[in-house]
Amino acid sequence: MRCYLFAGVVLSGLWSFASPSLADDAAIGREIYRDVCAACHGKDMVSSGVAFDLRKFPKDDPSRFQNSVLNGKGTAMPPWRGQLSQEDVKALWDYLKTSG
Repeated sequence: MRCYLFAGVVLSGLWSFASPSLADDAAIGREIYRDVCAACHGKDMVSSGVAFDLRKFPKDDPSRFQNSVLNGKGTAMPPWRGQLSQEDVKALWDYLKTSG
């Protein structure tokens, strides 16, 4: 079981990483996104203007995405290092590439 701390609330989810396909990774990423990211970045990555519209994130820059997620973006986005695993970030990246 993975637990996420978001705005003082612990969110829990059960994830399986036993040899998932790319489609499975994107589906797992969608669930993580809903639990962790959607409050700021919008349902299905459709931003309300509060946060960056992730549909516009460069799909050829996974290292920038990983850095942003793990280390945050100043005061605009908190760092998720220690709360999201490398597998979680990879699954989020695979979901991001679907553009919601």
